Amino acid sequence: MKTPDIFYVEDDVDYAFFMQSAIQEVKDTLNLTIVEDGTEALLKLQKFVESKTKPKLILLDLNLPGLSGLDLLKFIRDIPYLKSIPVILFSTSDNPEDVKASMEFGASAYLTKPNGYDNLVKCVHSVHDFWFNQHLRLN
Repeated sequence: MKTPDIFYVEDDVDYAFFMQSAIQEVKDTLNLTIVEDGTEALLKLQKFVESKTKPKLILLDLNLPGLSGLDLLKFIRDIPYLKSIPVILFSTSDNPEDVKASMEFGASAYLTKPNGYDNLVKCVHSVHDFWFNQHLRLN
């Protein structure tokens, strides 16, 4: 399994397709892995630990089958090897309680999913510029 630059956990296959297209449009060399539920994501993340590889960024939907995004975030932050990976909660919810809980459980950021493909591309561009061009350069 090739180590992804971005590990994206999203149960909406249509949105995942749009995200994949947007990422390729922003930076076609980024390697993206998409997983559809929280339980499967945890298993794949544990394989990263075993193989001593890890993604550069994790994007989590909040509402997932299996483990929720928050539950998965808790597991990620409890695994020392994965703890340093930036994790962004990426959800349709703009409920302040969801944002607060995400930050309390260790999310690096919380983004509300934008409406429309062009806005998604702009969002991905901003995430890429910050997390890949600025943040990773500093670490």
